[in-house]
Amino acid sequence: MRSVLQRVSTAEVTVAGKTVGAIGPGLLVLVGVEQGDTERDLAYLVDKTVHLRIFEDSQGKMNLSVQDVGGSILAVSQFTLLADCRQGRRPGFSRAAPPEIGQALYEKYVAALRSAGIEVATGVFGASMRVRLSNEGPVTILLDSREASGDRPR
Repeated sequence: MRSVLQRVSTAEVTVAGKTVGAIGPGLLVLVGVEQGDTERDLAYLVDKTVHLRIFEDSQGKMNLSVQDVGGSILAVSQFTLLADCRQGRRPGFSRAAPPEIGQALYEKYVAALRSAGIEVATGVFGASMRVRLSNEGPVTILLDSREASGDRPR
């Protein structure tokens, strides 16, 4: 699984002009599920999302997690994070999990974040969405569960 975490003051996702998810301070997380991803990949991504220390403490150091600061998360499914751009000019998406598997792991990800006590808003899986955000810092972090496990070389 891959994700992009962005520290935000606000974030909102709309579908067909209607707001379907919005948060104040916290994280906008774009989530991509790859073929072969398992519960191990899911657990890694949940743990990092909840506990990664990317919010500033009273000394201005990135020492606090989204959980520590009581922040919210806007989780948006994003299969294009699995784009393969190595050849040609058109990205390939054959590494992305089939929609039914991608949706199941995405929904488990959201449920696990909520179980950790974090307020979570979402987009609509498979929909064409418009995402607006105000990135704080800017702080943008890329996570790849397969790099962490050694399944994909850096």
